[in-house]
Amino acid sequence: MKNAFIKGTGSYTPKNVVKNEFFESVGSSHEWIYNTLGIKERRIANGETTSDLAYMAAKKALKNANLKPSDIDLIIVATATPDRPAPSCACFVQEKLKATNAVAFDLSAVCSGALFSISTGVQFIKSGMYKNVLIIGADTFSKITDWSRRDSVFFGDGAGALVLSETDEDKGFVDFLLHTDGTGKDHFTIPAGGSEKPASDDTLRSNQHFFQMNGKEVFKTAVNVVPKSIKKILAKNNYSIGDIKFLLPHQPSIGILKAVAQKIGMPFEKVKTNMDRYANTSGGTIPILLDENHRNDEFNKGDLVLFAAVGAGWTWGSALYKW
Repeated sequence: MKNAFIKGTGSYTPKNVVKNEFFESVGSSHEWIYNTLGIKERRIANGETTSDLAYMAAKKALKNANLKPSDIDLIIVATATPDRPAPSCACFVQEKLKATNAVAFDLSAVCSGALFSISTGVQFIKSGMYKNVLIIGADTFSKITDWSRRDSVFFGDGAGALVLSETDEDKGFVDFLLHTDGTGKDHFTIPAGGSEKPASDDTLRSNQHFFQMNGKEVFKTAVNVVPKSIKKILAKNNYSIGDIKFLLPHQPSIGILKAVAQKIGMPFEKVKTNMDRYANTSGGTIPILLDENHRNDEFNKGDLVLFAAVGAGWTWGSALYKW
């Protein structure tokens, strides 16, 4: 059976930098944000849409893969902040890229979105249906942030992209473990704007179109479910944590990542992070992190790399990749 490997990567973040000092006006401080979350600054879109960011990342990934837009069979955009409720953000990206041969759709799993989208793209390649799949994780959480609240410190805007292509070689994705628990649906949510609570004067006045988060529950869930998923995927494939070169995780907070590393017995220097510069870019985190490390030549042939994420829903998962 064909496998899927990462043929190219790309990323893009807005030029507008917002440092921690900005949040002193809402009762936070640089010291608390950096020491607790590991964030020094984040990028905030200024007049750019989610599809704009996704398009820029996609162009770089295609160039890195030495492919043309017409070579792409499928585009999946992982986002919780599409340009419009309809059509999909992927349709905007397809038009901007002029990728006229590509089917395009969005996938919604919030911070786990990129991992879920990669898994979906891999299945299309392994089945033989498509040869080149463009996966994009992109979000502009600045558009759904109440900047008067202290929890406005958590997120930044950004996009990352990767091209998956078929291969007969001994490389590519080894396995995925994906999970969902809908009982966590209220711990990170945007209450209004859907069919449950359509937009109204009341929802606008009460700021129900901004995200709401139970930070304690996010932390408790992440440090519980992510290590379990990682241990399970390693055991299933007869590997130990010592066989892994790097962990490329979603970027929720430095505290969560340190707790996960401790539970799985991985030295923290093997856990890749970039939240100090970008904060949590939701669907964009893993693809941006992947692109940075790929372009820095961090990976060698035969390296085993782990991916892991947890997001609203709850959704979470892990993936094992052989470089």
